[in-house]
Amino acid sequence: MPTPERSSGPAANVRTATLVAAPPLTASTVDAASEPILAPVRADERIFALDTIRGFALLGILLMNICDLGLAYPAYFIPLAGAGGASGTNLFTWCFMTVVADGKMRAIFSLSFGASVYLLVDRLSRKGVAADAADIHYRRMLWLMLFGILHAYFIWSGDILYYYAVVGLLLYPLRKLSPRVLLITAGILLLVVTCSSAYNIFHWKQLQRKFAQVEADEQAGKKLSDEQQTVKREWQDTLNLYDPPAEDLKKDTEAHLGGYFKKVVHCATRVYHNHSNPFYSPFWGDFLTMMLAGMALLKLGVLSGSYSHKFYAWMAMLSFAIGIPVQAGAAWWTATHHFTMDAWTPSDLTYEIGRFTAFGYIAVILLVVKSNALQPVTRTLAKVGQMAFSNYILTSLLCVTIFDVPGFGLFNRLQRYQLYGIVVLVWTVLLIFSSLWLRQFRFGPLEWVWRSLTYWKKQPFRIK
Repeated sequence: MPTPERSSGPAANVRTATLVAAPPLTASTVDAASEPILAPVRADERIFALDTIRGFALLGILLMNICDLGLAYPAYFIPLAGAGGASGTNLFTWCFMTVVADGKMRAIFSLSFGASVYLLVDRLSRKGVAADAADIHYRRMLWLMLFGILHAYFIWSGDILYYYAVVGLLLYPLRKLSPRVLLITAGILLLVVTCSSAYNIFHWKQLQRKFAQVEADEQAGKKLSDEQQTVKREWQDTLNLYDPPAEDLKKDTEAHLGGYFKKVVHCATRVYHNHSNPFYSPFWGDFLTMMLAGMALLKLGVLSGSYSHKFYAWMAMLSFAIGIPVQAGAAWWTATHHFTMDAWTPSDLTYEIGRFTAFGYIAVILLVVKSNALQPVTRTLAKVGQMAFSNYILTSLLCVTIFDVPGFGLFNRLQRYQLYGIVVLVWTVLLIFSSLWLRQFRFGPLEWVWRSLTYWKKQPFRIK
């Protein structure tokens, strides 16, 4: 990649301003002088490019989440577990989504979250109220944590808000680190997560060898020790992850279609297990890595579109050149080896490298925004991104209604490729809803609630 080139000169300043300040979304404007110092970000303070990136990620993340919302739980990872299995169009759909979407949209969403956290704290510091910034930040994250818990237990067990809030608590003391240190730290975390995957593979191989001995002893008529019984159970549990028993899939389907409370009770165990991961577990590194990268890229001006077209073109080409072949190779290996436990080894080891595609998507979006191309599309995406919290919950409500509510009840009844008709339907609702809502209101409905709770004051809602 060439040395980053920032746009310079008066004309470039104008171009950059169009990326930093959101284009007018309504006929009325906010009188900045009348706004209190401790108040949510105004429309003229928003970064249009960042809102557009966030909107793209919010829509894109459903490409993968739809498998968890509409199919039995293991089908998100193991296509053999989903309706229709892993052949023909379903297999192609799994491979295609693995290459273009798996992990990438979550990475972009995490990047934009980290950037937004820094943006809020930096804005308050520049207004001379740095002493209150910590209070506002932590209050904001704790409310988000509560929203995430409620969403996970009572709407959809695949919630991500809880994890963002927990990791977000770490971001405040890290905000003053230089972009270089932030990127180095993110790189180290990425390496730790990859090493964790390598360790898991090593552990499974050891377990497999131990189980072979247990099986041999069992066939020889020997009495198994307590340790061998534990090995047998652990190995069977591991196999069930990759080839779930039909009975488990049936129970999951019946729970989702058996009424709201039955589903809540059934999914609560999964939520509790996921939320109980110790914070020092590499599991959390997935989120923290990209949030730190988001803070660094915003500080450098990359996410606000401050660099040249040439820089973003190179950024896109290099990101795609790294991420797409790696992820495609891993997907091909996994599919051709029939999704057995051993087949996932390349995918587990190269997963983080494959996510580099996310930076390519960001670069393409910034190129489009800087070129003032496709303005109706970018403006609409920015509105979706401006209401990301509300749209995220609305997505869950729409999908839960379609898949779990009696009268619809499509859970685990659509094949994998058919789920994407639902994705298009939900996207259409979000795009129309966001555009109509922001004509009348300053924030999305949940953004308004969140901001009012954060600032301990009812915020202006309607556009005057």
